[in-house]
Amino acid sequence: MSEEGAAAGPAHLPVMLNEAVQGLRVRENGTYLDGTFGRGGHARAVLARLGPTGKLLLMDRDSTAVAHARAEFGNDARVAIRHGNFADLADWEATLDGLDGVLLDLGVSSPQLDEAARGFSFRADAPLDMRMDTSSGISAAQFLASADEREIADVLWQYGEERMSRRIARAIVARRAEAPIARTLELAELIERTLGRREANKHPATRTFQALRMHVNGELDAVDRGLSAATDRLKSGGRLVVISFHSLEDRAVKHFLRDESQLPPTRRGLPPPVAATLRLKTIGGAQLPGDEEIAANPRARSAVLRVAEKL
Repeated sequence: MSEEGAAAGPAHLPVMLNEAVQGLRVRENGTYLDGTFGRGGHARAVLARLGPTGKLLLMDRDSTAVAHARAEFGNDARVAIRHGNFADLADWEATLDGLDGVLLDLGVSSPQLDEAARGFSFRADAPLDMRMDTSSGISAAQFLASADEREIADVLWQYGEERMSRRIARAIVARRAEAPIARTLELAELIERTLGRREANKHPATRTFQALRMHVNGELDAVDRGLSAATDRLKSGGRLVVISFHSLEDRAVKHFLRDESQLPPTRRGLPPPVAATLRLKTIGGAQLPGDEEIAANPRARSAVLRVAEKL
């Protein structure tokens, strides 16, 4: 979810709720995994459709989200909860018997953006952290303090598609020679002084903050690993539903689903490709939120939902 999208609209509304639940095709005795619990909007809707023998597995790498899950669902015998990255869902013993559906709502959650102390937003002054799981990894401030100029520029370009990545990296390295960049507003103001206001209605630090967040949390790697793990654990006929919020995430999802559902093309004059075992079929095309949802929740406007079924 983009920082600009987070600027307005009510918090904690589950995005494309009806489309996600319909995509999962919830059966009352099925086993479903929500790998990005957040504040549980999607999970509640799935649980409401489960009968007494159904199961709902909840994961989140954010310990605060896990605490919310335990407080709300900890006494429900149908629910199991795990603190962890959805990329590692296949390591959870509860998934070994197979899943009838997996839901992944990618990117940073609304509560993480709204809690200034987490350091995800350039709209409030806070420590420059950005970790979804504060118990592991290095913060954004630690990365900026230790990486060389080229590495910083590469991260800004790769994960933020920031055309001015080298100029920003140069300014960061020059600034840290005087003092470490430790807070969100320090970084945002440095970028604004370096670039000026280039785009109407878009803060010049938007792409940099996105890039640092994705790098610190290894988000694209988690998407690749999580999609593969989910496909491994799905039963035949099980559904995979993924909601993404920007082009890098959606591109990774789109390419994964294509590779798992389509044979590689045959080129004239070349031997046919080695036969591949296809594991998925896509269900419909990319779905976008409707105008009514966007009006009620502007944070939904960049969402893309894709559905696939295990063969």
